[in-house]
Amino acid sequence: MTAGQFVSAAQALAARLPAAAHALNLCGDRYHFAVAFAASMLRGQCTLLPGAYAPELIRRLQSRTPDMICLTDGSAAREQLPRLRCPVLRIDTPLPGELPSQLPASSIPPIDAAQLVARVFTSGSTGVPMGHDKSWGQLVHSVRVGAQRLLQGGRGWSILGTVPAQHMYGFEVTVLLPLQSGGTLSSARPFFPADIAAALAALPRPRALVSTPVHLRALVDSDIDLPALDLFVSATAALAADLAQELERRYAAPLLEIYGSTETGQMASRRTVAEPAWRLWPGVALQIDARGGCQATGGHLREPTPLADILVPIGTDRFLLEGRTADLVNIAGKRSSLAYLTQQLTAIPGVLDGVFFVRADAPASVAGVTRLAAVAVAPELDVARITAALRERIDPVFLPRPLLLVERLPRNDTGKLPQQRLLELTAEATTAAPELLT
Repeated sequence: MTAGQFVSAAQALAARLPAAAHALNLCGDRYHFAVAFAASMLRGQCTLLPGAYAPELIRRLQSRTPDMICLTDGSAAREQLPRLRCPVLRIDTPLPGELPSQLPASSIPPIDAAQLVARVFTSGSTGVPMGHDKSWGQLVHSVRVGAQRLLQGGRGWSILGTVPAQHMYGFEVTVLLPLQSGGTLSSARPFFPADIAAALAALPRPRALVSTPVHLRALVDSDIDLPALDLFVSATAALAADLAQELERRYAAPLLEIYGSTETGQMASRRTVAEPAWRLWPGVALQIDARGGCQATGGHLREPTPLADILVPIGTDRFLLEGRTADLVNIAGKRSSLAYLTQQLTAIPGVLDGVFFVRADAPASVAGVTRLAAVAVAPELDVARITAALRERIDPVFLPRPLLLVERLPRNDTGKLPQQRLLELTAEATTAAPELLT
């Protein structure tokens, strides 16, 4: 599809949209998503982007935004959503409109930089999803800086993503980045390694794979050959240095990590194999308060924005990431972090995946005391063997109660684990077997 076809399709769809202040964009096909987003902008609508398709979140959106419409292409994963009590418009392929071969710059509809165009919701991995408003100018500023950093200012890149367009990371890097850098937007969202290889082969070079640590680990473990690749991009969680080294060694392509959040968008990057420090986007600065809290200012940020991570500034444009504020736990005067404990769990031979988290249902006898739980995927191990291995790696006060074994973790589309689902797993298991809590 050409840029001319894209603009024409967006204009045709905008003419069909009913009057509404908000549009819920549930399109699974990335091209459909981009056309629907552009059409909503042309219609003056704010696009609602839930990071995950939890039915409860969709119900909450419907109750809080009664002036909402829904744009969908009927992707199978969305069919399980609760019945939408709002107008629903189906996006088809190909979308109607003239098909000019060339697109004069004068024919691109202007969008006011101050226009509110998106409300992006957090994943809920640390609690209830929260929405954050984004103006068009704010998004364009951040993405153009990102293009200079990630693509070295190059144009014409093909971008393939394993992450959904509705997540802030996927929205910025797999949709807005190609639109703002003269690139090719791939409509595919492959999941399995063989599908990733096939989708890459269909794209012209230079080409980049935009993914997450969970997906990249699966790619390495599959031992699959990939077509020649020019760049890996990773975000949503810090990538282990050994995984970055293996990816670069095996596929002969640099790997860049993006640091950001739903609140801030992308704001820093690093090449993981070369340096532990992150380099901020030009114009962005960090401010540390008396308690060690951190907020980001400047650049594309409209106002100082608190960060949920513990950052240690190095000079004026770099920092080290030491973990999330919410990750810190203090038990019996001893401190650790959930990220570190999770790392120790998944480092046990035979543990394929796992996570530590704080229980919200501590018994009355230990009220006010932090209690931890853990969930692991370890087909060849039992709870006793994993617990014994943990005793050799961590202080006993941090041992999880309970430690649950499951076939797979309830990760969302970006590999994150919603806190509510973890708490539900614990509640279900302990209701059936109360002795797990002791």
